[in-house]
Amino acid sequence: MPTTRLEAFSDGVIAILITIMVLDLKVPSGTTLAALRPLVPLLLTYILSFIFLGIYWNNHHHMFQATDDIGGGVMWANLHLLFWLSLVPFVTGWMGENHFEPLPTAVYGVVLLMAGVAYVILQTAIIARQGPDSTLARAVGRDVKGKISPFLYLLAIGLAFVDQRLSDALYVLVAAIWLVPDRRIERAKHRPVEGS
Repeated sequence: MPTTRLEAFSDGVIAILITIMVLDLKVPSGTTLAALRPLVPLLLTYILSFIFLGIYWNNHHHMFQATDDIGGGVMWANLHLLFWLSLVPFVTGWMGENHFEPLPTAVYGVVLLMAGVAYVILQTAIIARQGPDSTLARAVGRDVKGKISPFLYLLAIGLAFVDQRLSDALYVLVAAIWLVPDRRIERAKHRPVEGS
């Protein structure tokens, strides 16, 4: 089965999630910079969440450029990822509205962690379907970023109850790690398969 319908559906869901998040930003009643001050936590959370959704959208696109066909397992794994991403607007609003209080900050991290786990499950399902010599399998390789991120998320979740600023800094660090363009899939697509 071709990947185009799954990609289009996923693109639409992510676009809707970003739209939901921006609609949660309330327009200030005043016209001064002071009127924006109460919105700063929500705006900062929105920016971080927008970056995370953008990273997932970008990486999802690249992953499916290296995917020839999909089956039911891949489709369900993709829905699993979209489920966790669909919670991003909720936790974004909760953390921002409550000025980075410990529990909302920790739950934000749980959603990011689970989205990361779901992405790895999707990646694994695609590789299982296409085989260990597939473009995606070659591109993923050791996946250092994918191994570091869950550890940082777990650390951030725990630190939310100690000092949420440390937790937030770790969320920003994970975003920064993934914001650097990942060229593994592009390189793997242009690299000849060994033995051919």
